Amino acid sequence: MKQIQTSFLRALIAVVVGALLIKYRQEMVTWLTVCIGVLFFLSGLISCIVYFVGRKAPETSAIDEEGRPLSSAPSMFPIVGMGSLVLGAALALFPGMIEKWTVYIFGALLLLGAVGQYVSLATIVKLGRLHPIYWLMPSVVFIIGLISIFKPEWMATSPLFFIGWTMILYGIIECIDAFKIMNLRRRIEKLSTEKQAEETAKESETDGE
Repeated sequence: MKQIQTSFLRALIAVVVGALLIKYRQEMVTWLTVCIGVLFFLSGLISCIVYFVGRKAPETSAIDEEGRPLSSAPSMFPIVGMGSLVLGAALALFPGMIEKWTVYIFGALLLLGAVGQYVSLATIVKLGRLHPIYWLMPSVVFIIGLISIFKPEWMATSPLFFIGWTMILYGIIECIDAFKIMNLRRRIEKLSTEKQAEETAKESETDGE
């Protein structure tokens, strides 16, 4: 559940940063760079803390939709969290030095975010079925990230405008994936509880005979 909450927080910060990039892309002054850096740093820090705390939590067993035993997957290393942590520190501490690299930095972050969402989708596939549209959305984020790094001129004169909207798209996708994982886990927990209740009832009937 903590990872789900972290996903929602990361999504919220991505949407806020995207909105800032869209509104103030022409006035990318120092204070805005620092504010965005602080947001990314906090997001990355919380993701890393949740990961290391979650590693100490005991693993639980459940069953999937077909009744097969299913062990909880280990916590994924927070790749996006580490990237956000480093990027946030760089933006907050050295806003003037990296201003000319802003487009490339945000492009790299979009790539990391897309990779993280692919990993989340792979986890969802292990728990239940997934519509192909879910794979298409992070692919858009990944492509925009590649364009930002290698061909930023393709975004006309406002690359930060496109990156801002892509950050908002990333945040929306992150929320959708988090809801999907949360619903699947609830369904699996419900099936596991019902299965255990059935086994307990059968054992009681056997003992009664």
